Amino acid sequence: MDKNKTSISAIRMLGVDMVNKANSGHPGIVLGAAPMAYTLFTEHLSYNAKEPDWFNRDRFVMSAGHGSALLYSLLHFAGYNVTMEDLKQFRQWGSITPGHPEYGHTDGVESTSGPLGQGIGMAAGMAVAERYLSQLLNKENFNLIDHYTFALCGDGDLQEGVTQETMSLAGHMGLSKLIVLYDSNDIQLDGPVKWANSENTRQKFESMNWQYIYVENGEDIDAINKAIIQGKSNQEKPTIIEIKTIIGFGSPDAGNSKTHGAPIGDEKAAKTRETLQWDYEPFQIPVEVYDDFRDKNKEKGLLKCTKWHEKLTAYRTAYLEEAKYLDNILNGTFEIDFDKIFNLYERKASAATRSSSGDLLKLLQAGNPLMIGGSADLSTSTKVKGIDGDFTVENPKGRNINFGVREHAMAAMVNGITLHGLKGFSGGFFIFSDYMRPAMRLAALMGIPSIFVFTHDSVAVGEDGPTHQPVEQLAGLRAVPNMTVIRPADINEVMGAWKIALESKDQPTSIVLTRQDVPSLDHSSIQGTEKGGYIISSEKGKLDAVIIATGSEVSLAIEIQKALLLEKTDVRVVSLPSFDIFNNQTIEYQNTIIPTTMRKRIAIEMGATLGWHQYTGLDGLNITIDKFGASAKGEAVVEKYGFSVSGVLKRVREYLK
Repeated sequence: MDKNKTSISAIRMLGVDMVNKANSGHPGIVLGAAPMAYTLFTEHLSYNAKEPDWFNRDRFVMSAGHGSALLYSLLHFAGYNVTMEDLKQFRQWGSITPGHPEYGHTDGVESTSGPLGQGIGMAAGMAVAERYLSQLLNKENFNLIDHYTFALCGDGDLQEGVTQETMSLAGHMGLSKLIVLYDSNDIQLDGPVKWANSENTRQKFESMNWQYIYVENGEDIDAINKAIIQGKSNQEKPTIIEIKTIIGFGSPDAGNSKTHGAPIGDEKAAKTRETLQWDYEPFQIPVEVYDDFRDKNKEKGLLKCTKWHEKLTAYRTAYLEEAKYLDNILNGTFEIDFDKIFNLYERKASAATRSSSGDLLKLLQAGNPLMIGGSADLSTSTKVKGIDGDFTVENPKGRNINFGVREHAMAAMVNGITLHGLKGFSGGFFIFSDYMRPAMRLAALMGIPSIFVFTHDSVAVGEDGPTHQPVEQLAGLRAVPNMTVIRPADINEVMGAWKIALESKDQPTSIVLTRQDVPSLDHSSIQGTEKGGYIISSEKGKLDAVIIATGSEVSLAIEIQKALLLEKTDVRVVSLPSFDIFNNQTIEYQNTIIPTTMRKRIAIEMGATLGWHQYTGLDGLNITIDKFGASAKGEAVVEKYGFSVSGVLKRVREYLK
């Protein structure tokens, strides 16, 4: 058996052994896609396993995340910190080899994947970041940003809506350094792909401005190699390489959906070993496999990494400003003078928080070139727009991404941009956060600081009616672990929200903004926002009750406070822009804001009640909305739903009797 076949068989059988030992996993893709993955890793992928975060490495995203056993085998042979013992602990408690790849958990894993289609979305975002940074930072003789982004996907990936959105936009953008290896085996979990698909793959992707390459035999590594070379040589379009494979290759169930998501067992594994002429026991690997991977990576990986660091040292001397921004990325920092920028902002007596945010965003972007993003066809409404023009083939320095009506792809691509070290941001109507939730959840799971900006945050949207009026979205996002959700009351809280989002290192931020104007409040606070909640208007004497509100309802709460004071009822108003940040403060701080001794608590928010009882308790009053909205002028809807001063005051009086 020649060296290439030995290594490919080693990848295959190691994956089978992992799945069998765990009695759980997906052996079919390991057996079928091993030749293409091997060819990519040994002939093309630039990496340094001893420096897995080397910035100019090629990125490889296992979009078909169920193929984790394939990825872990590759990482093990490539020299990453994935030991044989780790492989034996596949899918076990506390191991670094979980069922689907997890970013930050395993060396060499570029992104969390598993929900199909997300990997392609993130890979496209990485390709956007590579192109933008290469234009921003590269200089003559200093080509520091110059790498490819590869993704491996299956038939299921390409059926997902997020994939269609992403690949349409990637083709439009001409992301020529994005190459997708398509493991085309005509099988998915339930059975043949033809049960669900009958499209012409070539025509489909060529119509989306992709270079399409077909490899007839997935065992032909020479043909696969030539296809990847052809993909890398195209400087105008992204490339998809359809490689025909046999799921479960070499096993008794080859070509059958049985091998997709279940162990093949010891008996069939033995027969697979015979078919592949693999004369080794489970988890036994000949040394020449390790030598093969190491030798083939010396020039394209290790040597390239060493030379890159030498250039970086000289670059830091020659280009101080550019080097500062590159070092920000390398160090995971974001340098910006918030005080200076906030002082530049011209405050208005009244403005929608979407407008305040939009104006502030321009100033923030001018203060640091590492911010890039845009809206899903709604920038005139969301005010979320990048500066320096649109990001296009002709203008790769543009920082506004026209995502089109592709909310899901937008969120996934922002994650990819963020994974590459930039501050990626998106904009959309809050109601359409539902289209983005899978990608937003992955951002929280990965612990990356993606920024999701939403506007039109309540029934005050008005005439567009219940389909466009959020009710349950705030509660839903607040339920996502490791997701910061901020609903600012005015410009000061908007400033605090952006400061939190841009300083975050390990969790995404959702900023939720109004369509309608809100007043600038006398005692609103950036610092208070950074604590998640604070007293925005204190009681004047003896405390009779606490009113807690967010967003546009904070000014309403203050009006209620004034009216009650005239009736000799003295209440405190607390602005609570972020539940999760407030809950992370000390108990002592929380008690100074919402005293445990005060049981009379009132929450005011134009959204679902869910989540508010943690603050109002069993004795509290929740003035919230637990039904869908209605189509009418925003002021009329707000009044009919009881959020006028008179409407709220009536309920509060009754409660405080």
